[in-house]
Amino acid sequence: MEYSTNSTFKIKNSTLRIIRGYKMATVIDARGLACPGPVLKTKQSIDKESPDDIRIMVDNEAARQNVSRFLQTQGYTVSVRKEGGDLEIRGIREGGASISCSSYAEVHPDQKKIMVMVTTDRIGHGDDELGARLMTAFLKTLKEMGSELWRLVFLNNAVKLTIEGSPVLDTLKDLADTGVTILVCGTCLDHFKLLEQKRVGDTTNMLDIVTSMQLADKVINI
Repeated sequence: MEYSTNSTFKIKNSTLRIIRGYKMATVIDARGLACPGPVLKTKQSIDKESPDDIRIMVDNEAARQNVSRFLQTQGYTVSVRKEGGDLEIRGIREGGASISCSSYAEVHPDQKKIMVMVTTDRIGHGDDELGARLMTAFLKTLKEMGSELWRLVFLNNAVKLTIEGSPVLDTLKDLADTGVTILVCGTCLDHFKLLEQKRVGDTTNMLDIVTSMQLADKVINI
């Protein structure tokens, strides 16, 4: 049975099922949903139905990156195509492979995990130039935590530290090369019109951030 993509997505914020050969494909319309809505809607569908074929329609690049990365953590092979002004994300999972969020995030379950949440591009109040220098020094010193440094999360104005021209870009890339996961808030990047300028880390959403806080042994807020 053939299906029409245009007709399938007429109902906003809906979850439908279509026929693909002899199998059912789950179709989710997540357009217009604020972060982390598209990921949450996708997660709910996977938790409930565990489909081998899932398609999600979104309307912005941040949602595309977030949903695509989430699908990959669940064992899906992901492809994306443009549909007018929207984006259709398709996930195919062969052989029932499944990787949970916790197993994906918890790479070394017996090792202490420290998460650092950075919400600004400078430390303290008063002199902005001094604050920027302090932030640079702080990030460069994080490597002294060794293998316990697990994850860096950048929110709000701190996402500017991950873009082209950032004074700490090389420092963050070095940390990523050692295995530290760097997550950058997609809503924040979109707000500052910086999605295309990000040069390090994975675009993330609040579901990822909250899950990371739950899994971390210690959360340091800056």
